[in-house]
Amino acid sequence: MKTFKLFIAVAIIVFTATSCAIHTGIMSGSASLSSNNFKTIKNAMGSASTTKIFGIGGLSKNGLVYEAKKDLLQNFPLKDGQALANVTVDFKTSFLLIVVTEKVTVTADIIEFK
Repeated sequence: MKTFKLFIAVAIIVFTATSCAIHTGIMSGSASLSSNNFKTIKNAMGSASTTKIFGIGGLSKNGLVYEAKKDLLQNFPLKDGQALANVTVDFKTSFLLIVVTEKVTVTADIIEFK
């Protein structure tokens, strides 16, 4: 019986001390790159996150994507003749008992047309 109680206590500690995460993502092109009339300037990244407790709080997924894209464009403002290409949106959702944290990262290549 003591072994069973010890097993239950250890299982509860391990369960509460660990978390789970789910990663998903999508990729799309937002600039027409059909001919060799451009050069890649750099890779840009922006992110946003939210935390919910009991499912309350934070932003919707659409709001997080918007905030992450806004962060990307604030960190890497586009100049005339530049565009975003190969845009990728990655979602990471982490669970720890009653707390859910969601992080969205938007990455893109900044290209400049010749």
